[in-house]
Amino acid sequence: TERAAQFRFTFPKTDSSFVVVDAQNKGSYIKIFPKERKIIGYTSKYARGPLPKNFKNYFVIYFDKDFSVAKTWSGKDLKNDLELTSDHTGAVIGFKTAKGEKVNARTASSFISFEQAELNLKRELASDNFDATKNKAKATWNKTLSKIAVEGGTIDQMRTFYSCLYRTLFFPNKLYELDAQNKIVHWSPYTGEIKPGYMFAGTGFWDTFRALYPFLNLVYPSINKEMQEGLINDYKEGGFLPEWSSPGYANIMVGNNSASVVSDAYIKGLRGYDIQTLWEALKHGANNEGPMAAVGRDGVKYYNELGYVPFDVKKNENAAKTLEYSYDDFTIYQLGRALNKPASEIEIYKKRAMNYKNLFDPSSGLMRGKNQDGTFQTPFSPFKWGGAFTEGNSWHYT
Repeated sequence: TERAAQFRFTFPKTDSSFVVVDAQNKGSYIKIFPKERKIIGYTSKYARGPLPKNFKNYFVIYFDKDFSVAKTWSGKDLKNDLELTSDHTGAVIGFKTAKGEKVNARTASSFISFEQAELNLKRELASDNFDATKNKAKATWNKTLSKIAVEGGTIDQMRTFYSCLYRTLFFPNKLYELDAQNKIVHWSPYTGEIKPGYMFAGTGFWDTFRALYPFLNLVYPSINKEMQEGLINDYKEGGFLPEWSSPGYANIMVGNNSASVVSDAYIKGLRGYDIQTLWEALKHGANNEGPMAAVGRDGVKYYNELGYVPFDVKKNENAAKTLEYSYDDFTIYQLGRALNKPASEIEIYKKRAMNYKNLFDPSSGLMRGKNQDGTFQTPFSPFKWGGAFTEGNSWHYT
């Protein structure tokens, strides 16, 4: 399910069947309740930060067989304690099993609390057994993937298409949960508080604004409406829209591509959320540097005054930033037009959308880094990877 899962372990005849639970490194906790056949724990590990210090991914696991062995571990040390906190901890539980005996585990997670993890488990797994959960998951995926019907290809091509569609729909992740009153809530990666409303995480707009979000707007608009509401909460809680969330702001990649994600959704017809707050968020991000280089616009003062981010002012990937900012300004201008904003407010974005021309070098016919004094960078190779560009070269960006 979205926040819970079932596992089935098939063992041989032995008195030494084991399951190892790894709560991961970078701060974790584990506790075993043998009488309840239960394990709870949390990990504090995350992909990128910074995050509030109270970040935890809580989990609860129930087994359907008594434990014959119950131990915890820290690093490489096995311990007899049933409860343990360390940098890297986990649990080992053992069973006496007959040949082919199946042991089942029911588990759920939460970013809010152990109690919320229990609630997620009871709500999403209910009294279903392993096969019932498996069948419901299959039905859910069949319904979701059936949004698109393809024909005319080979069986291998069809398998490739639906495998790619399946993976396309993994991200971004739902960070929100339903509390005991069935209200939508989330742990905030910006304040560390439990807040009302939607929140998504685990996506980088540099990778996804060109294709994933336009695709979601066309095929799965209801989920992208939730994502737009989540972006509103990102802005309210963090002060900027994220460009890469892991699950809060992450200092990776370039551009201000949240502008494209927001604008494309509205222009493709999504409604029923606070687009005015998102409009303010776009303008704020387009005219300010954020708490890190990958949030807001790094080099915005140069970009707004010169029409480009210079090559020689120690701003990495400056040509890529210039080209992406100009496209982002185009999307802001288009959204402003759709919202009937006055020319006095949006003409500046129309003008800045043409800034890409400032990096066009007529002598080579290619985009090229430009110094603060208006001269092009030298030496210049259109095949050079990186430098003024991001994960590409001048040919790609031209």
